[in-house]
Amino acid sequence: MHKNRFTRIGFILAAAGSAVGLGNIWKFPYITGENGGGIFVLVYLATVFFIGMSIFIGEVLIGSLQNKDAVSTIENLAPTNKKYWKYTGFTFLTGIFILTFYPVVIGWIFNYIVLSINSLPSNFKESETLFMTFLKNDIFTQIFYYTLAFIVIAYTISKGVKKGIEKLNNILMPSLIIILAILLIYTVQLDGFSKAIEFMFYPNFEKFNSSSIIVAVGHAFFTLSIGMATIITYSASLDKNVNIVKASITVVIMDTLIAIVAGIIIFSIIFTASQEPSKGAGLVFITLPAIFYQMGTIGIYLAILFFIALAFAAITSAISILEPTVMYLVERKNMPRKNATYSVAFIAYALGLLALLSNTDSFSTNLTLGSKNLFDWFDFISSAILMPIGGILLAIFIGYIMDKKLSKNALVPFMGETYYKIWLFIMRFVAPISIFILMLNEIGIIKF
Repeated sequence: MHKNRFTRIGFILAAAGSAVGLGNIWKFPYITGENGGGIFVLVYLATVFFIGMSIFIGEVLIGSLQNKDAVSTIENLAPTNKKYWKYTGFTFLTGIFILTFYPVVIGWIFNYIVLSINSLPSNFKESETLFMTFLKNDIFTQIFYYTLAFIVIAYTISKGVKKGIEKLNNILMPSLIIILAILLIYTVQLDGFSKAIEFMFYPNFEKFNSSSIIVAVGHAFFTLSIGMATIITYSASLDKNVNIVKASITVVIMDTLIAIVAGIIIFSIIFTASQEPSKGAGLVFITLPAIFYQMGTIGIYLAILFFIALAFAAITSAISILEPTVMYLVERKNMPRKNATYSVAFIAYALGLLALLSNTDSFSTNLTLGSKNLFDWFDFISSAILMPIGGILLAIFIGYIMDKKLSKNALVPFMGETYYKIWLFIMRFVAPISIFILMLNEIGIIKF
């Protein structure tokens, strides 16, 4: 049992910190504009509030019922003759795969915070050359910032729930929201603001098709950090008197609003500069730095704020990814928290170094398998295979294996009988089928 528990606000900020990550800021805005704007947002909201939130509530439910690590939680909730379901708890190993490449990107962000203070690139060609040179040739600078990112992540986890995770999230998440609010207030007055609103929210049925639905379902699932035992683990430290349904809804709303606000900010800046939106790393590390430079002195301040916000979002997500494995080692293997933290961190750090080097000219040939280097393989395996499998197994466990009286007694007081039946139907049929189809699409077995 946990002596150190999250407060309600602490849990919401920690869970939101886990959910709000790089995908909110550099993926959601772009896929919204490219898949039909407003109609895509409607589909996304429907899937995130039905499928995504249903699984999220399921993870919070079983975590709060047992207050143990993910493996012990599922083992204890499984019927006597089905204890093998405990292996579902080992979906926390997905976090190790994510931790091999996520801190690498955090290192890039740290580098661009310093770059924003010192010397932003003056044009797009210079910006592209700067980023590609950094990525492919500047190995020691990358390793320095990558190591710094890991130190922050590991140190926070080593301090525990109250002194580490909750304390950091109580600082970083409000700071992230304040920074985004400042950036939003500034971008509202830009010429590109109205075009950004149109790009993201005006229904464009020509761009919307069956693949857009798959994209919406996929992002709704991945953005909430479900399928890798993170939310189960956080919920194990949740105070008993917390309304888990209301807390879950709050987290989902925060996650969605931050993604939407980030999109408005980014595209207001891009359209004001008369540039076309790109995606991913190109958007954040090539397009935006050059635009910030062209905005003069105010652009420097905006760049610093933007990359700090990005760093905060990424760090809170990375911390949540490490905690489930550490908690397992602490509770099941009786390891001291610091030993568990630094042991797991060292393994992820070593693999991450290989992922980092696989992007460089010097090592890419030896660290490339087939069409992908190690960095891309770790990303693909975690997002396209392991997370969906985790989500499917969890939905089946809650929907079919676990005693329904447990979920009914825990949830009906918060959501009522009717909504409970809808939630259970989603967990038993809608969630596993839709996630399975999504996984098949992601790995290329079927295409929409």
